[in-house]
Amino acid sequence: MNGTIEAGTSPVVPRHRRLWQSGVLLSAAGFLAGLGNYAFQGLIGRQLDRAEYGYVNATLSFVGLLSLPLLIASTAITHYIAHFRASGDETRLQSLLDGCKKLLLRLTMGGCLLAIVVVKPLSDFFNFPRGSLMLTALLCVLAGLWGAYGAGLCQGLAWFKRLAAISLLAAALRILFGWVATRQYAWAEAGVAASGFAVLSNLVLLYWRNELRGTGHALSPWTKELGQYLLVGAASVGGGYCFMQGDLLVAQRYFAGEELGTYSAAGLLGRALPMVVAPMLTVLFTSRSGHRAGGALREQLRLLGLYSAGLGFGVVGLLVLRGFFVVLIFGKPAPEAADMVGAFAVTMALVGLIQALGMWALASRWFKVALLYGGLGLAYWLVLFALGKTPEAMLRVMPWSAAAAFVVLFIAWWVAMRTTGREGP
Repeated sequence: MNGTIEAGTSPVVPRHRRLWQSGVLLSAAGFLAGLGNYAFQGLIGRQLDRAEYGYVNATLSFVGLLSLPLLIASTAITHYIAHFRASGDETRLQSLLDGCKKLLLRLTMGGCLLAIVVVKPLSDFFNFPRGSLMLTALLCVLAGLWGAYGAGLCQGLAWFKRLAAISLLAAALRILFGWVATRQYAWAEAGVAASGFAVLSNLVLLYWRNELRGTGHALSPWTKELGQYLLVGAASVGGGYCFMQGDLLVAQRYFAGEELGTYSAAGLLGRALPMVVAPMLTVLFTSRSGHRAGGALREQLRLLGLYSAGLGFGVVGLLVLRGFFVVLIFGKPAPEAADMVGAFAVTMALVGLIQALGMWALASRWFKVALLYGGLGLAYWLVLFALGKTPEAMLRVMPWSAAAAFVVLFIAWWVAMRTTGREGP
């Protein structure tokens, strides 16, 4: 079974010595999916003008912002699914899955209302140019609610092979829809809609729907413990978003036209670093949520080291080939974008390390460290918002702000490891 559950409903504990294999498998699929998404960026970068290309990526960042509430809930549910599965408590696991279906429906309706309320003021604040672009973003948010649930379900049940297949299918659907739509409609709305269409890849989970059918009374997820975890998860997920994509919202606020498109292209390349190796954090979070000592701890640290090495190799490769990658996006040299990639590469490598420590803390229920992670993310975004009013200023402040946040969080993580890391919470 390669250390994961791929069939049946029994919650089988994974073999810790094979944890790295699951991480490498999912990362390999993530790399291929990343190439597919990069091909999508190259496609729309050639078929849309520079300003519209910038609007696509800024709007997708806005979609991510509106999707944060369900991502927070999904992270908490993932943690408890993994916890029940690792402890062999099949009854509570199946009951929790039934309860999650009802919870998802309520969150979907609540998310619709929340999105309707906040879309107009936020779109005005971040200077989006057309109402149709915000309408497309809203539809993507609604589709993304179910996509986040599907990903959380696969992660919590350690269905890593299925998760890998879904990511590859999503990349293919995104390219196909993007190619057709942008040929017919050369506006940012077409590129944004392609990402919403890709969520249909999660429909393959219906093939395994019988494995998710509960046998008892639904267990309400709304317990005091879960409520506390949701609050901490909200801070953690929000902080992660600020570190990863907060600069795009600042750019949408202050930059315009070709300047925004150039910045978005460089940012796309930089953000690819943590995104390519992020599947290892998916495996790490699932394992850490269920096991925190002995052989599991050794394998988790080994996977963390492999993740860090992947970030290091990525930085070197990106710096060497940055001009080539920029040409693939725009179809021609863009020295102004290539010159920005170096600062992005350093920043996003640090952000990747910060995210790893934050996810480790959240899975371990080190609530103080997880809250610190969220607070540092907010502080990072506020610094960018205050000082990053031009691309040059943004790229000066990003690496130093990320480095300061990493040092603070690493110290807190190290202290927690020394005091509770070997026993767990």
